[in-house]
Amino acid sequence: MRDHVPLPAGLSLRTWVPSDARAVLRAFGEPLMERQCDAPVATLADAERWIERRRGQWRGGTAYAFAVTDGADQALGGVAVGSPDPRHGTGWISYWTTCAARGRGVATHGCRGIAQWCFTELGLFRLELGHRTDNPASCRVACAAGFAAEGVQRQKLAWDGVRYDVETHARLATDPYPV
Repeated sequence: MRDHVPLPAGLSLRTWVPSDARAVLRAFGEPLMERQCDAPVATLADAERWIERRRGQWRGGTAYAFAVTDGADQALGGVAVGSPDPRHGTGWISYWTTCAARGRGVATHGCRGIAQWCFTELGLFRLELGHRTDNPASCRVACAAGFAAEGVQRQKLAWDGVRYDVETHARLATDPYPV
């Protein structure tokens, strides 16, 4: 199974490595990012554990996470497929970028790349993702990566006592490649 995928615009996907810990710590230090991780990432040791969890999920086949890197191999963000279900051919896509990488197509190229990887390497057929309805930037990424909007799940997520609606998107292996 390929663990490195070249992308357009000088970007690529590669598995997370221990030397990415400082980039992970900086990324999750941004206030908007704390909701994007499965456990707090406040120290270098936390970032190292975050990377090791991604690597463990890969080994166990429960999720496959990639760093989206630039030509200097610096992590600009991440994309992952979780809950891959070979029986139904489905998986759940997630993505994030560092503040410095936003607006540069990093998330879009990463999502396109992981989708193709899922279709060819994992043999999945349907990929889903969701974003809060108050996050138009994430919606633009999903649409630009070829994920069609399918509907809104009312009050699906809760943070700090506030409930948020989530719009669900999906992309099928038979959908045309987005341009």
